[in-house]
Amino acid sequence: MSSSRLGGECNAPFQLSLNYEPLLFLVNLVTETPRLLLREFEISDAEALLRLNSNEEVLRYTGDIAFETVQDARNFLENYNEYERNGFGRWAVVLKDSGSFIGWCGLKKNEEGYVDLGFRFFQEEWGKGYATEAAEASLSFGFKKLGLKEIIGRVAPENKASLRVLEKLGMTYWKSGNCHGIPDAMYYKITAPSFAEK
Repeated sequence: MSSSRLGGECNAPFQLSLNYEPLLFLVNLVTETPRLLLREFEISDAEALLRLNSNEEVLRYTGDIAFETVQDARNFLENYNEYERNGFGRWAVVLKDSGSFIGWCGLKKNEEGYVDLGFRFFQEEWGKGYATEAAEASLSFGFKKLGLKEIIGRVAPENKASLRVLEKLGMTYWKSGNCHGIPDAMYYKITAPSFAEK
């Protein structure tokens, strides 16, 4: 790569050894943790999203259906307008040390008008604390950067691992209700003052 590709001029031959492509997602970086980067989705995430949503265990308690093709995932990403509409959304979760996409986490203004915390990770990444780490960063961003007053989480009662994550975050049970075909979904919530006390 010549220096002119970087927008400068140089008389001597110049070779850039750094592979800069992984740094491109820093443009869309939302927040980070010691191990993770949370960034906006990109069209190039389509294959990873297809693979994530193809695992029956990953989708088991979500009420969602899998993408059938990579084009379905690409169409979803092309039409995903939560960032423009609300200023936040679900974010890709990427490992800092490898740049690997391992799932998603983030906030969403849901159909009931609440701001909802959600997360989904590849099964091979379960049990490593990534969900709690990414979710805590999402809550922090919501309260400290967006000025939200309250954030909820909804989970099927059988989904014990996700319930544990919500409880670790300091969220408390609020009510039960219908959520995406799950009639007895458990609603948890946390307020900005409660999060600040953690």
